[in-house]
Amino acid sequence: MSDTVSIRRATSSDVDRLQPLYAGYRAFYRGAPDPEAERRFLTERLARDESVIFLAERGGATVGFTQLYPTFSSVAMRPLWILNDLFVVPAARRSGVGAGLLRRAKEFARETGAEGLVLETAVDNPAQRLYEAEGWARDTAFLHYELLL
Repeated sequence: MSDTVSIRRATSSDVDRLQPLYAGYRAFYRGAPDPEAERRFLTERLARDESVIFLAERGGATVGFTQLYPTFSSVAMRPLWILNDLFVVPAARRSGVGAGLLRRAKEFARETGAEGLVLETAVDNPAQRLYEAEGWARDTAFLHYELLL
């Protein structure tokens, strides 16, 4: 397998390549496997232009992805991107794939005139070191609340 990683924006024709990685991401957060529903979810997001997905490929294999959702900052009155998903296959971790995906997301946010990117992650996610190494700062000013229905 070549060491060169290429990162490109996913299209609807990439759903079958993306689904196993998405399943891996969901498994990390204890989501029950459901390949058909995962394909449908990804297909709908891409078809409706509701998310932007970047794929990392190396040696002809898809080795990682990140999915961004659009929102807005009312204070800044500018777009803001939620980096909702980031996943790298275990064999490609610690090889620059995750950093490359984060950098591409940052570049995309700049291209779209966004205020920035935000993310949340599990408190035990070892990727926190990667986020901080790539310049992300832990929010200490605001509390996160949720109301799940």
